Amino acid sequence: MGVASSGKSSIGRALAERCGFPFVEGDDLHPKANVERMSKGIPLDDTHRKDWLAKIAEIIADADASTGMVVTCSALKRSYRDQLAAASDRVVFLHLTGNRGLIEARMAHRRGHFMPTSLLDSQFGDLEPPQPDEHVITLDVTDGIDDLVGLARQHLNLAC
Repeated sequence: MGVASSGKSSIGRALAERCGFPFVEGDDLHPKANVERMSKGIPLDDTHRKDWLAKIAEIIADADASTGMVVTCSALKRSYRDQLAAASDRVVFLHLTGNRGLIEARMAHRRGHFMPTSLLDSQFGDLEPPQPDEHVITLDVTDGIDDLVGLARQHLNLAC
């Protein structure tokens, strides 16, 4: 979880590959209307995210309980995380966080993604930092991908 360009896809994909887990890219699950909206620089609200979050929760609920899975999703609000966590008691969030300048620089250099830099303010505006009662591990994205995957594995007690 985290704002756009925090590294969810890169770190999630690397963790999934390292551990042999299925990987689901949450951005690929957005309805076409959401992608068009964001491409035009129009932020999503709770109404627009409703079906998208339901689809992600369904994937989590249907996952094979005998293996892990990595799913990327911004999950910016507590209510979104609560909805996803309700899908399985095995859900743990990795909150990828970094200062706005770093995130903005990453976003400006990203190619082939529908989310423009102009939406970064709305991402930070919607972000509700995780609370101590949530199953969240916070990782600072100033570290490299390999280091972050290692930290995630350590915090999740993964032997992979």
